[in-house]
Amino acid sequence: MKKPCEYYKKALIAVAVSLTAQQAAAAGFQVNAQSATGLGRAFAGDAVIADNASVISKNPAAMTMFDSVSLSLGVETITTLIDVKNGQYCGLGCQLGATSAEDASYDNAGDTSVAPNFYLIVPVDDKFAWGFSAYSNFGTKTEFSNSYEGYEYGGTTDVKSFNLGLSGAYRLDEQWSLGAGLDLIYGKGKLQRSFSSSIAAVAGTSTALDVDADGWAAGFNLGVVYEMDTDNRFGFDYHYSPEIKTKGDISYAGYPQASGSITDHLPLKLPDFAEFSGYHRLNEDFAVHYSIQWLKWSEFSQLEADTSGLLKTYNWQDGWHYALGGTYYMNKTWTLRAGYMFDTSAQNDTRSISVPDSDRHWFSAGVSYHLDEQSTVDFGMTYLLGRDVDVTESTRMSGMTLSTLDGTTHADAIMLAIQYSHSF
Repeated sequence: MKKPCEYYKKALIAVAVSLTAQQAAAAGFQVNAQSATGLGRAFAGDAVIADNASVISKNPAAMTMFDSVSLSLGVETITTLIDVKNGQYCGLGCQLGATSAEDASYDNAGDTSVAPNFYLIVPVDDKFAWGFSAYSNFGTKTEFSNSYEGYEYGGTTDVKSFNLGLSGAYRLDEQWSLGAGLDLIYGKGKLQRSFSSSIAAVAGTSTALDVDADGWAAGFNLGVVYEMDTDNRFGFDYHYSPEIKTKGDISYAGYPQASGSITDHLPLKLPDFAEFSGYHRLNEDFAVHYSIQWLKWSEFSQLEADTSGLLKTYNWQDGWHYALGGTYYMNKTWTLRAGYMFDTSAQNDTRSISVPDSDRHWFSAGVSYHLDEQSTVDFGMTYLLGRDVDVTESTRMSGMTLSTLDGTTHADAIMLAIQYSHSF
């Protein structure tokens, strides 16, 4: 019979792979960082308003509504506010009944991410237009301190994606326009995990893993716009998100085989999504707009590496966004906007403290300052309010439990954006 120490040392690689699977799912979380104008109205009506070139990120068909070359560039910051309340960590000693569970509560596990964007629309004639876009659709970042007792469940998670797009649009008649685009998506993730002191004492190492992986993939998008008249229009778009086959090195300190690292390919399936939007200019001063977006998170059912095999099974569900906004055209210099979004959780039974997820409420406001008839500076801000979610996580090997963590997560976020737009 193997000694417990020997057993747990040989279990390290399986534990680390399991943790990698658990945290790599963070690549699937959507970020709305396409524009300051969109942020200021909770992205309500974003697939059809077309008040600047950033509309390409949602609906390429809307490019036919531009009669001159248009440029937009900006940056958005996303600050997450993540807490773990009533946390209880039960390590090896606790599992064996030798010690009690330790406090695993934590304040401010969030961090700040920066997402730039760039858009260009070029009308060729009154029928055809093309455009280029660069922005982010998916990403997340959380970080727990090295002293956190449940560090193998927290650690550092930093996942980013960047979308490069080339699109075209064609006007069929005065009411109907069609559009399509090609997306090249780059994804990169860095994950660092350390074992808690109780497991490290048996394993002979405090490092669980250090992962750095990236990859490219191609997707596409389709869109349509229907203009009832100059004051009322509708838009619909569909985005096919590809499977990014990332490649990376997974390092295990203290694991003697394979020189402490494994290089593997890890496919990550991003969700397809579709959106319907409407815009209605009620009078010279006011407009209302709205959007409904569907995200096919149910495609992310499992995580399976080419060499390591099945790492983890998920029970995710499709997500929905419901957004309503309003715009006040104060005068030729100032435009004010506001919006609200209800955003449903993609997670169902599988949850994590490192990337907590829940139904969310978005409260947004924004302003545009028109420097002249061709140039505009936009500001947008959102306070994203999540809800408390109970989380239970465990690390198991061959039917044995190495550690467990229970707690309640709460995640809010503050999003700020600035953007400059110019028409030539």
